[in-house]
Amino acid sequence: MSKNQSASLPKAALDEIPTLDSDAVSITGLVKSSGRISGYQLSDERIVSREEGVSLAKSGKIKGVGVAHNKDTEYLKSIPDDSENNNLSSLPTVKTDAF
Repeated sequence: MSKNQSASLPKAALDEIPTLDSDAVSITGLVKSSGRISGYQLSDERIVSREEGVSLAKSGKIKGVGVAHNKDTEYLKSIPDDSENNNLSSLPTVKTDAF
């Protein structure tokens, strides 16, 4: 397997990598409920549900993520690169009563 092939394997796990809008925001925090991601804090300070986050990402409004699925549930996943710092799993958990 070539280096290019092995580098593209993690991206193959994504169902969709949207084309970004010029005003796309990033995810700065995770909202969790019972240990599972239920929403996202965005760089413009909005807090959105997981479903809304997926919808925004699909329309190019969130950078650095692609859409994947597990059974019938879609979720966001970091687009693989050479940095661990921008992975969703590295983000802080934020407190909210929204979800």
